[in-house]
Amino acid sequence: MKRTVTFTTEQIDAYAEASGDRNPIHLDDAFARSVGLPGRIAHGMLQMGVAGAVAAEAAGGVARLKRLQCRFAGMVVPGDTVTFSAEPAGPGKLDLRALNQRGEPVLTKATAEYG
Repeated sequence: MKRTVTFTTEQIDAYAEASGDRNPIHLDDAFARSVGLPGRIAHGMLQMGVAGAVAAEAAGGVARLKRLQCRFAGMVVPGDTVTFSAEPAGPGKLDLRALNQRGEPVLTKATAEYG
């Protein structure tokens, strides 16, 4: 399973509203730069949500997922295109990947278990 997403400011704004996570590093370029970031960044949980949707599809449905885990390895900024994938890694296990348009991982140690 694969899904490619180009993250937009509108998507990040909508996630902030839906989740209640209005941290200014996600919403304000000037603030994000003032704390050493390249500008506003996408929420890690927004990325994990996409990875979870890909895992659920690969597992045969969201009800089959038992565990999802990952480490956030890189920042995703508006305009970045990330390809999320899920590959079998043994019975009831999936390896998940998320690579940006430069081939850099934005999630690592990403796995799912299902049954």
